[in-house]
Amino acid sequence: MRRSFQEELSALQQELLKMGAFVEQSIHDSVKSLATRDRKLAEKVIKDDDLADQMQTEIENRSLELLALQQPMAKDLRVLGTALKIVTDLERIADHSVDIAKATIRLGDEPLIKPLIDIPRMAELSEQMIRNALDAYVSWDTQKALDLKQIDDTVDHLYSQVFRELLVYMMEDHRTIHQATLLLMVAQHLERVADHATNIAEWVIYMVTGERCDLNE
Repeated sequence: MRRSFQEELSALQQELLKMGAFVEQSIHDSVKSLATRDRKLAEKVIKDDDLADQMQTEIENRSLELLALQQPMAKDLRVLGTALKIVTDLERIADHSVDIAKATIRLGDEPLIKPLIDIPRMAELSEQMIRNALDAYVSWDTQKALDLKQIDDTVDHLYSQVFRELLVYMMEDHRTIHQATLLLMVAQHLERVADHATNIAEWVIYMVTGERCDLNE
């Protein structure tokens, strides 16, 4: 029975990694749709959100079934509890990708008021954070989880930079307010994606050590 439980945990981890790769690609595609003004790609991101919801439900059901049937104790209980927390953060990341894709559609064919430099960089770092957080989860690597704080600080810095730049555009020309507001919302969504990745890292640390920490301080 114990071997079966470990096999089920391994399968659960693989499902989490699969969902993680999916939402990471969603973030990538949503920002790409914005940068290339690709409405079809944006619509695909929105449509595929149902798949993320389905993955979440399947992982939650699998975790709850293991809790009920195996009644794990101590560290194994934390592993399953962490899985339930991680899947929630991943689903919310998918929601942020949908919101970014919707911003692409709302912009339509309107020319960009500035080249997109910092926003794609924020997306790249956020994707890296998702990947590293899940790597930390499967490898029980608390140091890799802790290292996400430094990347998150960089994302926060980029967000502040985007905010200041867009604010200047809006003050200098009121005609830019609509687009600048949408771009600011995109940056906010990416900043939140990074926060969800640090949440995952915090749960990894709890899973391994049994202690809570705050990487967003």
